[in-house]
Amino acid sequence: MKKKLQIVKKKPVKYTLIVIGLLLLVLISTLYLQWCQNELSLDLVVKFAFSWHTEKFILGSVVLLIFLLFLCSLSGSLALGSVLYAITIGILGFADYQKMFYRSEPIYPDDLKMITEFGLLREMIGTIPFLFILLVAVVGLFFFGRAIYKSRLLSKKMQIVRISSFIVTLLLLIYVSNFNSQNNLLRKAYDRTALWIPYSQKMNYYNTGFMGGFLYNLKVEAMDKPENYSKKTIEKITNKYTDKIKETNASTQEEQPNIIFVMSESFSDPQNLKGVTADKDPLKDYYDIAKTTYSGKMLSQNYGGGTANIEFEALTSFSMELFNPQMTTPYTMLIPKMTEIPSIVSLLKGQDYQATAIHPYNTSMYKRKDVYKTVGFDQFISEDTMTYKEKLQKNPYISDESAYKEVLDLLENDDDPQFVHLVTMQTHMPYSDKYTKSDYSSQSLGNKTAIDSYMQDVGYSSEALKQFTTALKDVKRRTLVVFWGDHLPSIYSDEIKAENDEVRMHETEFLMYDNQDKLSGKNTHDALSSPFYFAPTLFDQSGMQMTGFYQLLTELEKQVPAFEKGFYYKDNQWSKTLSLNESQKELYEDYRLIQYDIVSGESYSLNTDFFK
Repeated sequence: MKKKLQIVKKKPVKYTLIVIGLLLLVLISTLYLQWCQNELSLDLVVKFAFSWHTEKFILGSVVLLIFLLFLCSLSGSLALGSVLYAITIGILGFADYQKMFYRSEPIYPDDLKMITEFGLLREMIGTIPFLFILLVAVVGLFFFGRAIYKSRLLSKKMQIVRISSFIVTLLLLIYVSNFNSQNNLLRKAYDRTALWIPYSQKMNYYNTGFMGGFLYNLKVEAMDKPENYSKKTIEKITNKYTDKIKETNASTQEEQPNIIFVMSESFSDPQNLKGVTADKDPLKDYYDIAKTTYSGKMLSQNYGGGTANIEFEALTSFSMELFNPQMTTPYTMLIPKMTEIPSIVSLLKGQDYQATAIHPYNTSMYKRKDVYKTVGFDQFISEDTMTYKEKLQKNPYISDESAYKEVLDLLENDDDPQFVHLVTMQTHMPYSDKYTKSDYSSQSLGNKTAIDSYMQDVGYSSEALKQFTTALKDVKRRTLVVFWGDHLPSIYSDEIKAENDEVRMHETEFLMYDNQDKLSGKNTHDALSSPFYFAPTLFDQSGMQMTGFYQLLTELEKQVPAFEKGFYYKDNQWSKTLSLNESQKELYEDYRLIQYDIVSGESYSLNTDFFK
């Protein structure tokens, strides 16, 4: 009897210790994620959790507790479920810290789709850290799978408890995943104290915690429905701008020049930043071209990354600024759900162009293989199918020179006009150990080695671009080129960032080139633009026939030459918010309605000639 009593007493103690252990694990993991989000500042973590935002800290911990119990019930083991939970949170926090360090923005739920991009991840964080993380993950998954297999041996009573816990936690996680639904109770609990900042995800995570920011970026509609959206409204807009181009198009020739888009990875002028100078200009060859044609600065949505979003804007002429802030990557979150999306590709395909996409890397990055198919490209040439694959010294990526040779081969086919969209890789991070020596020596406020290496990278890229444009002079068919850098590299120190305003950290180089030197704006070398304006600007300056959509954008560009979330250039000055007069507001609203119609609405405009 005494022995039984001791056993009964031990069980409550055991269960109490288990509960305390699980709660302690959740508490530590929530603090850890916040620590990684706050760039390893323990002071900020303590203030966030126990002074400034305690309620939001507790809400985030509840979500993590549900996730922990889900893993434990799935595996049938508290110990192994906890181990896999710790590994998952550990990797997630490390990834968030890395992204904050390199790009000054946090991890989004959609970023988790990149987990299979082993090659890029290894290059970004280094071989040894990557292999260590991979090893830990593989070992954890092995024992987790083994635990699931062995769980069939649990007693009937434990199986009932386990299955019940699994169903309950699974349903709760599904409910949590609908965080942005109007009546979601968790979202309402956050809304009591949360100050959401849509234009700055970094501040969003800072104010609501890692978990709050992460949940905020779960699935959501691309755009909210405008109050005046209807078939009649869209017809009125499409007719207005289609009528405007009839007279203009009647006086222009239906010329079919080759059109080349070149999005150059991380291409920018390091000496555009205060605190960075060099003994000679790495962009000399670039400026030799730029000073003879239409050129200037492009406003990039991101710093240090976001390549696919810039590409999305350039191809579709739709703006990321108009999307809900949770629509962080249209290539993976939006386009896969669509059967078609109007773009410069679909426009030119309707004019008997051959459309080719070239990316000297693998086809799975940002789901490009599927995206390019939806957009309408005839073929996608990747690193596996390229003819030219030369690399520069120890650079792991195919060179720009090789990529341009691939383009020139396509232009040899003079029977059909070509549209070629090239996304280069030579100047992708990391910026160290690529070259045996650098021809450039910088004076900079920190990180000199990486900046010197980067200068060598863009120096080679500039040289390749000049060779390419020189070769285009021998192409018989008129050939137009739009060249731009997608974003700045994430190599600049905090001291350099402090010396420069935010806009400057988002400015890259762009130019438009005509091998017959006929662009109407060829004497403008200080233009400011956004990538969604590229196609209509090129069509307008080259004398090609416009569409109603491009006419709308051309008129909007004259009023607001460049804008992204938090950056608006109007009346020759930058501002954080967009202030418009009535006529400007009408243009902006017309653009917003058309974009909504395509990405979230009924696609009424696709049944008109607006995009043709």
